[in-house]
Amino acid sequence: MVNADAYDRGFARLSRHTVGPLLARSRSARRLLDVGCGSGVVTEAALALGAVVTAVDADPAMVELTSRRFPGAAVRRAALPELPFDDGEFDAVAGNFIINHVPDTGAALRELRRVLRPGGTLALSWWAAGEMTATAVLSDAMEAAGLASGAPPRPFAADAAPERFAALLAAAGFADAEVESVRWRHRVDLDAWWTDVVGAGGARFGTIGRQPPEVAGRVRAHYERLAAPYARDGFPVCAHIAHARRP
Repeated sequence: MVNADAYDRGFARLSRHTVGPLLARSRSARRLLDVGCGSGVVTEAALALGAVVTAVDADPAMVELTSRRFPGAAVRRAALPELPFDDGEFDAVAGNFIINHVPDTGAALRELRRVLRPGGTLALSWWAAGEMTATAVLSDAMEAAGLASGAPPRPFAADAAPERFAALLAAAGFADAEVESVRWRHRVDLDAWWTDVVGAGGARFGTIGRQPPEVAGRVRAHYERLAAPYARDGFPVCAHIAHARRP
């Protein structure tokens, strides 16, 4: 289980940058599903737009945190590719950095289409792996220290290219699929970034926190060296955002 508060201070702050573009085409949606809600950055924005928000996440700590922070949303535990909703229940579905975690991209997209009404909109974001400096400095620090990541390879890597993902959307029955890229610099205190990302306890970087102090210390020394060039201007990062419509 993830440490939701550390996640909210670290990864959630990073992922806020894409919330505006993610919701740009669903601002008038009445019933919105936030799939893979995490600590609720999309839920918060959608509620502010006046939507009736349902939010789901696989992690019970995230469900508890989002429920507590946003009592105006209906928050429950669920995960793709099986969602506990009726066909056509939502006017819009938004997923901020969840599609890259699913075991089967095609099955997840078909399920998202199922819960959308005809004419409903889908918006999904995922990281451009080669331009994700904010986490690459941690991965590279682990490698330099001889520490293997505890996370298994993600199947989504084969589907992450924008052209490939657009084709998968079409194959799942979506229309008007478009993918845009959003780039920014994530300005953050380097010590806080280390503490919150490692402290979140996820599959990739939670491994560091479970090491003996001397091993974790070696990883941190490499992290400080690799992250130092970004202390002033921030980490350059890039995300892809896909928009599509259920015909």
